[in-house]
Amino acid sequence: MVHIDLKAALRNLMSSILVGAMLFALCLSAEAQQSKRVYKIGYLTATSLFAIAARTEAFRQGLRELGYVEGKNIVIEQRHAEGKLDRLPALATELIRLNVDVIVSAGPGDTKAAKQVTSTIPIIMAQDSDPVGNGFVASLARPGRNITGLATLAPEISGKRLELLKETIPRLSRISVFGRSTRPGNEQALTEVELAARTLGVRLQYLDVEGPADIATAFQAASKGRADAVLVLEGPVFINQRTQIAELAVKTRLPAIYSRAENVEVGGLMSYGVSVTDLFRRAATYVDKILKGAKPADLPVEQPKKFEFIINLKTAKQIGLTIPPNLLARADRVIR
Repeated sequence: MVHIDLKAALRNLMSSILVGAMLFALCLSAEAQQSKRVYKIGYLTATSLFAIAARTEAFRQGLRELGYVEGKNIVIEQRHAEGKLDRLPALATELIRLNVDVIVSAGPGDTKAAKQVTSTIPIIMAQDSDPVGNGFVASLARPGRNITGLATLAPEISGKRLELLKETIPRLSRISVFGRSTRPGNEQALTEVELAARTLGVRLQYLDVEGPADIATAFQAASKGRADAVLVLEGPVFINQRTQIAELAVKTRLPAIYSRAENVEVGGLMSYGVSVTDLFRRAATYVDKILKGAKPADLPVEQPKKFEFIINLKTAKQIGLTIPPNLLARADRVIR
């Protein structure tokens, strides 16, 4: 016959229940502490926040879609250079001192500044024309360092912009190209334009625009050089000063094509390029993966999925230009 010590069994049962309750409480405590974690996201841009307001809002929207709420589980530390590029290294250093969990860089210059001050904090490129050529990643598939994000492939489509100008203005023979020679990716973009120009039989005049003071001088040089149109490459100055550029293009009656929709929205003639707001929204997915433990070196750089061709008919009318019907039919958006 088996004798059961009921008192001992009861003690063992109560002990097991107590241990289980303690473990459960510890788990709840750990989960509560984890849920209360507030992550710091550094946001670095060479431009003013006003100049890229739509992009910043797209990034925030992407975070909201992933369940992040500012002030609750994330804080976004924004640092902007207001077009003064020499301030970027100091602003990047500020973010490091704040012990941010990840840095989102709004452009190549911002990525370069962040890269110079940290090799450990993850850096997410919201956009970059040539991450490999600029030395930010080892390859698109295997970044290999603390940097990953999204590529715009902007240099490769610079030639396409020239083709669109030629379709718009069949008599096009001379074109002025506005660029910033010290910007990463500018040289490659210019090479693509030169290749397209040779194919189309168009002569180029390259004009270096390093800052706002160079814009009016560039338009004067374009007019003096008898340019038929202007092609504007990428760079913070062309976003920060987009209204001034659009106004001068109208004043000099020079058709101009840009890489960004923001330029057309304030009066530029046309733009063709990657949807940058889409890139910034998708940058939030990289932040989410990093905060959940992924390493930048293991996250491939994404290539653009959405391109936009936008035409401003109001501006065309102002400069006395008729846009061919076939181009209007191909536009993703027409501003009337």
